[in-house]
Amino acid sequence: MSNLSGIVDSLENRVIKLLQEYEILKSLKIKLEDEITILKSQQDQNIIEIDFWKDECNTLRIANSMLGSNKNKRETKLKINELVREIDKCITQLSE
Repeated sequence: MSNLSGIVDSLENRVIKLLQEYEILKSLKIKLEDEITILKSQQDQNIIEIDFWKDECNTLRIANSMLGSNKNKRETKLKINELVREIDKCITQLSE
């Protein structure tokens, strides 16, 4: 009988250790999920900032070519033509 109670005690200790490990892993999982949420938010902010700076760079490139730089003249002409087409569409819609 003492052998059986020893086995039960050993099993009980193992279960307690497993429950403790489970709780530790559970809290670690929650912490990592929070970290993932924060990192995703930062990634979204970075994407927005990258888009802003790409637009800013494009605007500066166009402004530079309008100031006389031959480097990006073709892009500037294309952008101006695009804007003119948009204005024409607006005028057409207002005429209807």
